[in-house]
Amino acid sequence: MVRGQRYDLDAVFVETMSGGRMDNRPELNKAVGLACKLKGILVVYSLSRFSRSVRDTLATSDQLDRAGANLASLSERLDTSSAVGRMVFKMLSTLAEFERDQGAERTRAALNHLRRNNRRISGKLPFGYTLDNDGETLTPNAGEQLTITRIVECRAEGLSLAAIALRLNSDGVKTREGKTWFPATVKCVLDRQQKLAA
Repeated sequence: MVRGQRYDLDAVFVETMSGGRMDNRPELNKAVGLACKLKGILVVYSLSRFSRSVRDTLATSDQLDRAGANLASLSERLDTSSAVGRMVFKMLSTLAEFERDQGAERTRAALNHLRRNNRRISGKLPFGYTLDNDGETLTPNAGEQLTITRIVECRAEGLSLAAIALRLNSDGVKTREGKTWFPATVKCVLDRQQKLAA
């Protein structure tokens, strides 16, 4: 029952999974199921914690609506039991996804900027570089850069990751740790080169 922003709760579900896909969030699915069964109101803390995707948010809202249930968000102070609440809900869902996408774009841009300027971005040094005395600047390692060039050329020729790894291992080329190459390690090198080119 709604009393301003107060609700009488029939059950409390605590989701331990991240706000990823709806099909990977068992507690949320239980809460949605109960709200549909009781034709009640699913109360969430905020839309941004409820779902990461407008599509999932609207699909779940539609599922609740078809069952005669509603959705309420405490942070945004909205309730879909009214036409205005449903309109505001859809607008806020779209804005929340836009804000998340913008944040992800800014993060990618910042990381790409650091990569292009040979700055360290993680605890693990990328293959092809050594770390300067300042602990931040990456200096190209000539030998490893040759291996990177070779990997890129092999990929351009159409070789699979496994074929590239096999060729490097057959020629006695080792990883920085002196280990053999695997498709996954080849992919890491190619992924970084792709990010540098972005």
